[in-house]
Amino acid sequence: MANREKKQIVNGEWRVEGRASAAFAIRYSLFAIRLATSMAALAATLPAAHADQRADFLGGLTRDCRGCDLSGANFKRHDLSGADLTGAILQMTNFHDANLAGAHLAGADLAGANLNKADLRRADLAGAKLHAAMLYAADLDGASLPGADLTDALMGTARFTRSDLSKTILRNVDLRKARLQDAILAGADLSGSALDFAILRSAKLDGAALAQARLIEAECEDASLIGADLTDADAEGANFRGADFAHANLAGASFRKGDLYDAHLDEAIFRDTTMPDGTTQP
Repeated sequence: MANREKKQIVNGEWRVEGRASAAFAIRYSLFAIRLATSMAALAATLPAAHADQRADFLGGLTRDCRGCDLSGANFKRHDLSGADLTGAILQMTNFHDANLAGAHLAGADLAGANLNKADLRRADLAGAKLHAAMLYAADLDGASLPGADLTDALMGTARFTRSDLSKTILRNVDLRKARLQDAILAGADLSGSALDFAILRSAKLDGAALAQARLIEAECEDASLIGADLTDADAEGANFRGADFAHANLAGASFRKGDLYDAHLDEAIFRDTTMPDGTTQP
């Protein structure tokens, strides 16, 4: 029993009392020093690498800047097609007339950004924040925007042909004269939005919220509005020929001077609803 070795911890080191104790302590100390040095070096390089990535993107050396903070930067008329800006902070950034076709902008924060006349065809904007952004005359044909927040955005004459806007928040947006034919707007929130003269032919608006929306003289031929909420919506002069309003809430809505020819109204809710001939139902 005299040669039994004792182990103990002293100042973070294993010390083994016995013949091998000194060598063991030295080896452990060197390992701990090397590990701490490596981790410190790695931590120091991460911010620098991110800063270098941002500088390279601004200098046009790369199109990959995931998560970068580019708030207020000016990319007017820049070619950023296919750029990866996933999760980037782009508040108040200027993309006026920029080429962002096929760009990856999922989860990006574009609040207040200028995207007027920007080319965003086939761009990925899923879950992006575009609160009060400007997209006047922007081209978003075939773009993906499910779950994006475009509250108060200005998008007059913008194009969304065959775009995915399912469950997108579009409250109080300006979409006057916008082109949304064949667009998917299922479950989208368009309450209080302006869609005057917009083109929504064959658009999918099933379960969409359109309460107090304006659809004056909008073209909604063959649109699907199954279960949609059009409470107090103003659709005067709008064309809903062949549209499907099954189970839709049309309480307080106005279709005065509009066209509901061949529209499907199965189990739709009518309450003080103004019909095309000016009569009220029920």
